[in-house]
Amino acid sequence: MPQNTLPGTMPQQNVEQITFDLPQPEPIKGFPELRWTGKRPFTSTHYYPAQLKERYGDPVDGWMNRIYWGDNLQVMSHLLKEFRGKVDLVYIDPPFDSRVDYKKIITLHGKSTTSDNMAFEEKQYTDIWSNDEYLQFIYNRLILIREILSEKGSVYFHCDYRLDSYVRIIMDEIFGRSHFQNIISWCYTGGGVSKTSYGRRHDSILYYTKSSEWIFNWKDIMSPLSEEQKERYRYKDENGYYRLMGRSLKGSPISSARDVSPEWEKSHPELVYRYYMKDGTLCLDYWTDIYQLNQVSKDRTGYPTQKPEELLERIILASSNPGSIVLDCFMGSGTTQAVAMKLGRRFIGADINLGAIQTATKRLNRIIDELKEQGQFSLPGTNKKLYLNFEVYNVNHYDVFRNPVQARELLLQALEVEPLESTDVFDGMKDGYKVKIMPVNRIATRADLNPILSGINYPEMDKRMAASPGSPAERIMLVCMGHEPDLAASLKMEIGDQYRVDVQVVDILRDRKDLAFKYDSEADIAVEDGELVIRQFYPRNLLQKLSMLDENVEDWRQLVETVAIDWNYNGEVLQPAVYDNPGKNELVQGRYKVPGDHGRIRVKITDLLSESLETTLEAE
Repeated sequence: MPQNTLPGTMPQQNVEQITFDLPQPEPIKGFPELRWTGKRPFTSTHYYPAQLKERYGDPVDGWMNRIYWGDNLQVMSHLLKEFRGKVDLVYIDPPFDSRVDYKKIITLHGKSTTSDNMAFEEKQYTDIWSNDEYLQFIYNRLILIREILSEKGSVYFHCDYRLDSYVRIIMDEIFGRSHFQNIISWCYTGGGVSKTSYGRRHDSILYYTKSSEWIFNWKDIMSPLSEEQKERYRYKDENGYYRLMGRSLKGSPISSARDVSPEWEKSHPELVYRYYMKDGTLCLDYWTDIYQLNQVSKDRTGYPTQKPEELLERIILASSNPGSIVLDCFMGSGTTQAVAMKLGRRFIGADINLGAIQTATKRLNRIIDELKEQGQFSLPGTNKKLYLNFEVYNVNHYDVFRNPVQARELLLQALEVEPLESTDVFDGMKDGYKVKIMPVNRIATRADLNPILSGINYPEMDKRMAASPGSPAERIMLVCMGHEPDLAASLKMEIGDQYRVDVQVVDILRDRKDLAFKYDSEADIAVEDGELVIRQFYPRNLLQKLSMLDENVEDWRQLVETVAIDWNYNGEVLQPAVYDNPGKNELVQGRYKVPGDHGRIRVKITDLLSESLETTLEAE
């Protein structure tokens, strides 16, 4: 086998052209299989390169945790090369197809805003899907998750009433019906209650395993016995008896109502903990003891749909071991990564939204600082190390858009497209081409062509063919952020050979050099009397939004989330020795003592919109 070819791949000329073959689910005999418009098999994927951008902390036993900014389909395709079959736990909390845009309220540091102007709400991600594209989106990613999972691995899919029945059938197809373990109902309170139906007060978490043997640490998630339970079940701590609970034990001469002595327990190890309580109650599949985050929760980041750490703690304790790799490829505010770090697990995270990357970066750095200040470098009472580090990567140079929700407007401006208002199929006209902005939160696929195909005016094309037989009957420009190689050919084939169609694909990943999508921030930074001083900071996009609100910015530091400084920048990877990460009502310092052994200085200032300015100083 050629050296640049991995198991399950096709030979290629170089590593960046590796193609991974993906085993297909076995046909389901006698059970339902979910069908949807445009459903197609996901048989292979390409290796996508990643660029290391930032590093925080030092390796622990050669390991650095990882966060990826990019389309998680591309991220997991990248991970296949190194981590295929090596991840013990995957938890995902993807969009729920809720038909809304999720926003984050932006407030100035050290000052609250009472403005009701919607411009001060920054969209973080959109959860609006056309037709059945969501199901294909999830289907493809679950196939990659199955390949990344180890043989003893588990996957938890967090959803709600909108999709739990659909997703379960898809997961039956991909993971096998026999590998379904539970639907966990996470029950909570709060909000209004319907007067026309039953109030919805739970999410569903679908729990599947990769194989018939998996990690499940049931002792680690037992609930302590209450005093009332101890009395009811005649619980005694020292040399006591334990009352059997529930039904009678099959094959045992002892009934459920009889007390069991420690001697009997030792002679029946297979029955220990099976039906009775000793250290606590066994965890059931409905959880009523974990509450939603509220406005005063200490872990609250302000990121939409953030989940409580207690929820992830139970899942991670149950389905992984210290040192296991945990993956969350819809990471959001980084709750999975935060809990994994505290519990001595290794982690990988990914998100398409830069706001999620910056929020998680702040959160993880705060945890690292807190644990180091406490002198905690291992799990309490053990020699299991904590992995207090992480790296930040871009996949496929996915750094064009700061916010994918706003990408359509930015693309229309940058490409100088004349908008169309008379159609909901095409977005505009450019040089005689009808322009369609494809989804930019993932690579464009053949399924994304369906709206175009259903909106084409075939009678008009017949007329144009008759009037000008040698000219194209239609000119179409597809604008995308990565795409399947045969996208243009697929569109021509679906339209039909009888029509001459000119299709151009503008891939922003490839053509971005000639485009400008945002205003760059500016800063006045200098070294004075042995200190690096940020005199002024101008985040132009944020200031433009604030000007619409007539907000008065008294201090540039009110606009800043974090300041990171690398005193010896190597020209490639930012490795901050200073990470100024103030609390919610505090401001960054703005002045930092320069060490005597500094070299090239790299400064990164991140504003409230998660946009960053990076600049290098050659200071003596």
